Amino acid sequence: MRAVIIHAAHDLRVEERPNPEPGAGQVLVAIRAGGICGSDLHYFHDGGFGAIRVRHPMALGHEIAGVVVRTGEGVQYPAPGTRVAVNPSRPCGECRYCREGQRQHCLDMRFMGSAMRMPHVEGGFCERIVVDAEQAVPVADGLSMAAAAMAEPLAVCLHAARRAGPMQGRRVLITGCGPIGMLCLLVAKQAGATEIVVTDVAETPLGMAIKLGADKALNVATNPDALQPWAADKGSFDVMFECSGHRSALSGALAALRPGAVVVQVGIGSEMVLPMNVLVAKEIEVRGSFRFEPEFATAVEMMGKGLIDVTPLITATLPFDDALSAFELASDKTQSMKVQLAFPGVEQRS
Repeated sequence: MRAVIIHAAHDLRVEERPNPEPGAGQVLVAIRAGGICGSDLHYFHDGGFGAIRVRHPMALGHEIAGVVVRTGEGVQYPAPGTRVAVNPSRPCGECRYCREGQRQHCLDMRFMGSAMRMPHVEGGFCERIVVDAEQAVPVADGLSMAAAAMAEPLAVCLHAARRAGPMQGRRVLITGCGPIGMLCLLVAKQAGATEIVVTDVAETPLGMAIKLGADKALNVATNPDALQPWAADKGSFDVMFECSGHRSALSGALAALRPGAVVVQVGIGSEMVLPMNVLVAKEIEVRGSFRFEPEFATAVEMMGKGLIDVTPLITATLPFDDALSAFELASDKTQSMKVQLAFPGVEQRS
C-alpha cells in the first residue's frame, strides 16, 4: 500500500509501506478521506512543534474515514463493508485517568500521526490502516466520507462546548476563524446561543463565518478596537472560545466579557500571559479543553442526523498522490479552510 510520509520539514513523500493485517480485536480499514489538520501542517513546515520533533519517517493524518475490509479474531462489529469514521485516540484503558473516565488524559495515549512517542505513532494517511474495533465508529448511510472525516475536529469542539457549559440564550465570542473556530460556531448555534461574534485577522475566514451564521465577524488586524462596543458596562459575552492560540486574542477580548464569563482555551500556540487583576475583578473563569472522549461518537451521530453540517468547511479535495500540493494549498488561509485528501474509491472534487 501507499502512505503520505513526513521525513523532515518540507520533505513529504507518498511511499510504499507493507500491507497491514488486523490482529485480535482489530479491523482493517480502507481509508477514503483524510483532512489536513493544523498539527499536520506544523510537521510539514517545521518538522514538529515545540519540543516535539519528527525523528524518523512517519505517516501523517488523524482526521480520517473509510470502509472496514477485514476483521481480526473475535470482532463481530463493525463488519466488513461498514463505513466508519476512525477515532485517532487509543487510550490504554488501565491508567488512573482511563479508570476515572477521563481517557483523553491517558498516561499511555497513542494518538495517530504523533511524534510525541518514540517510535512515533503512525498516522492515517494510508490506503489501509489497522485500528482497534472500538476506534471504527459506523456512520449513517447518507453521510459522505468527506464529512465523516470531520468527526475528529468536530469532537474537539463538542468537548470544548461541554467545558463551557450551557449556551442556551448565551452571547458567545469566538477568537480565531480556522476550522476549529468555525466548528465551535456551528456547535454554539446548535446549542442555542443567541448572539455569536467572531474575530480573526484575515477577511476570507471572516466571510465564511458570516455564511455559517455568525452575527458579526470582526477583523481585529484592521480594527484593533472592533470589540469595543461589547465592552460597555463591564462587558457583554457570557462565553468565549479562544481558538487562535495567540495571547493577543485572549488579552484583547477580556474587556468584552461580562463578569462571571467562561473562557474556554481551545487553541494551542504561544504561551499566554494573563492579566490576573482583570480575571479576579470580573470573576472570569478560564478553562482548558483538550481533545475529546465520548464526543467522537456524538460528532458522528450529530452529523448523521443532520444536526450539524460540516461540508461548507471543506474547501478543496485533492487526490492523495498529490499530497504535497494539498499541504501547500492547506497552508494558504486566503484560499482554504479545510483541505482533504481523497483516497482510491471516493469521488474527487475541488
